[in-house]
Amino acid sequence: MEKEQRTYDETIEQQNEDVQAEQKEDEQVQSEETQEERDELSLAHEKIAQLEAKLAEAENRLLRLHADFDNYRRRVRLDMEAAEKYRAQSLVADLLPILDNFERALQVQVEDEKAKSLLQGMEMVYRALIEALKKEGVEAIESVGKPFDPHVHQAVMQVDDQNYEPNTVVEEFQKGYKLKDRVIRPAMVKVNQ
Repeated sequence: MEKEQRTYDETIEQQNEDVQAEQKEDEQVQSEETQEERDELSLAHEKIAQLEAKLAEAENRLLRLHADFDNYRRRVRLDMEAAEKYRAQSLVADLLPILDNFERALQVQVEDEKAKSLLQGMEMVYRALIEALKKEGVEAIESVGKPFDPHVHQAVMQVDDQNYEPNTVVEEFQKGYKLKDRVIRPAMVKVNQ
């Protein structure tokens, strides 16, 4: 009986050791599975972070592209408005020498009746041309007696005249013209020092 008891105790002890060994194996397998799960989870988090960064970059690029497109659309609209507003600029620039010649011709003093009627006809054409240009927004720049403005005047001479304030336009040699708010040709003037 004692022998049987010993064998029985040894068997139980062996079974306990086997159970403990199995428990250790299970813990080790669970530990390995947990480590693998942690590694997979870590890789998943890294992938999510990369995808979120790519998404943020794509959204940023999209916003910049949208802003660039809005700016382009605004620039095109402003260019079209300016083109419409100043559509007559090249025509006006081509007509200015003709206006100058008309003005010179109208300053001629004549005594003959035929020449006077011709001069009167030229005056009518000149006025009609000036009216047509005014309808397009062309206006002469007033100069004499005004303060010198380098944006609308081109000084070609200076004088020292006590009758005028310093930096005042004394005489106009050639008229200047504006188309709406843009200077087409500055006035050529003589300025007091």
